[in-house]
Amino acid sequence: MSKLIGKGIVKNYGGKAVLEDVDLELESGKIYGLIGRNGAGKTTLLSVLTAQNPATKGSVSFDGEPVWENPRVLEHLCFSRELNQLSGSNANTMKVKEYLEIAAAYLPHWDKKLAARLVKEFDLDVKKKICKLSKGMLSMVTILVALASKAEFTFLDEPVAGLDVVARERFYELLVEEFSETGRTFVISTHIIEEASDIFEEVIIVDKGRILLKENTQELLDRSFYISGHEREVDKAAAGLTLHHVEHMGRSKSAVVLLKPGQTIGEGYDVSVQRPSLQKVFVALCGNGTE
Repeated sequence: MSKLIGKGIVKNYGGKAVLEDVDLELESGKIYGLIGRNGAGKTTLLSVLTAQNPATKGSVSFDGEPVWENPRVLEHLCFSRELNQLSGSNANTMKVKEYLEIAAAYLPHWDKKLAARLVKEFDLDVKKKICKLSKGMLSMVTILVALASKAEFTFLDEPVAGLDVVARERFYELLVEEFSETGRTFVISTHIIEEASDIFEEVIIVDKGRILLKENTQELLDRSFYISGHEREVDKAAAGLTLHHVEHMGRSKSAVVLLKPGQTIGEGYDVSVQRPSLQKVFVALCGNGTE
């Protein structure tokens, strides 16, 4: 089983820490969801893990070998970055065909047949320049490069940005198909949490440059509860527990609780206990603090 391991990763820009002492271990054969608020450091983390950006401190290794400037390791990795029409990158001046040709040259396991099939399915005009594509078409190019790369560890940054619901659903179908056929590892950074949560075997939550949580998605949801009711009853039911994203309305109170081993919600109190979605858990952890 291959592993990509980051230890003590620090990344500074202009004296400001974007990543702070990040430890992260990714195993082969899983689909990970990477979620966090804007500016949390998700894209920077992906770029450091794939050696597109050097860490200020710390290390990244793949099966014991350093990732940085190591061609033997880099052939196992692909970071298909989000494309932007307004960025000043050289990619924007290229035609789609040229961009894909460069991707094929740099990615040693490139699947030419799969790339051609996806160009046809996505109805991509390969003669258009990247800067002339719509937001949705830019996302399709990002997805195409990621899937056709056939890289053992493939990272996608906001792959469904700009796609309508039908196109997003098709992306998830293609992703699951590729995962089932090859067992490749995928790490997907996205803000559209709810519709993607079912395919994430593990979820990684980044907050203010640190890994807040890395856990099996179902196990996380199994220990998460949303409690609401009269403030006095909620306090009794949740005595000794950490409450996240506490909200008050008059004498009513609600909060999300993540139980730790051995913890339980008190019984016999007049409170409503429900299962929150992954999105609600994320908001609770990265929202307005704890109590």
